[in-house]
Amino acid sequence: MSATVLDPQEIDLTAGTGGADITARSPLQLFLRRFRQDRVAMVAMAFIVLLILAAVLAPLMVKLFGVSGPYDRHENLLDSFGSPTGPSSAHPFGVDDLGRDVLARVIYGAQVSLEVAFISTAAAVLIGVTVGTVAGFFRGWVDTVLSRLMDIVLAFPILLLAIGLASACSLGNGCLGGLITPGRVTLIVVIGLSSWPYIGRIIRGQVLSLREKEFVEASRSLGAGSARIMLREILPNLVAPIIVYTSLILPTNILYEAALSFLGVGIQPPTASWGEMIASASGQFDTAWWWMVFPGAALVLTVLAFNLVGDGLQDALNPRADRT
Repeated sequence: MSATVLDPQEIDLTAGTGGADITARSPLQLFLRRFRQDRVAMVAMAFIVLLILAAVLAPLMVKLFGVSGPYDRHENLLDSFGSPTGPSSAHPFGVDDLGRDVLARVIYGAQVSLEVAFISTAAAVLIGVTVGTVAGFFRGWVDTVLSRLMDIVLAFPILLLAIGLASACSLGNGCLGGLITPGRVTLIVVIGLSSWPYIGRIIRGQVLSLREKEFVEASRSLGAGSARIMLREILPNLVAPIIVYTSLILPTNILYEAALSFLGVGIQPPTASWGEMIASASGQFDTAWWWMVFPGAALVLTVLAFNLVGDGLQDALNPRADRT
């Protein structure tokens, strides 16, 4: 008996599909399809987009709601005892003890939280990816030195480090010729320098596995140098974990900013900040609950939204995700 040889041109790729053409999808299309199917993540993403737009267009949003600016004091809005007044049609979120509109300060506080979180996270990811890639690729004494450096940085308590920096740089022109002063710069430096080891360890573990793959050996056999292999071969394969862990670091850094501002070593008054607002309102929560509840709710919803988006990204980028 002789085997029948099929002509490749005679193979019907539409067999069993009802005559429909089979459409190949790129990894990006598969990712977007999986992510769109996660309704919770999509709702959280919509909230984040609206929050970013509100922060960027804060002056316009304040005018749209018809409230006073975040730094405008109106003592006539206080009651006869000089205490804050609650929500009303003119001031939906009420006013604080200085007669400043809470809604306007919550909107402007989003600017501070997102700015500090995005910049510090970008710095942490840049440092962490660089150190983790170098440590995992070269191994040996380079890996040992960089890994111990990550351990040392992780040993520093971030709150005490921020308090020490803020105290040391609060006098005169600050530290490093005025480069570091209490406020946003200090927050960005402290949060960025203390967050990078987390993603650095993740990237190091990924690179240790990728450097043994066949495509790396093939690139090395063709004469590619270490820098080219790391940038052209390994780094593209790290995009998925970088995206996922960046989305998970962001909400943590938002909480760090709020916590440091709450302790008085972050954003300084009168600049609007959710953490500073919660700290100022803590002594009058029983009589002026709105002053703490609204910035606290904004903080909780923002962190929750980023965490939900991070979970959705992790599921969408997982090639083993069982989705149709």
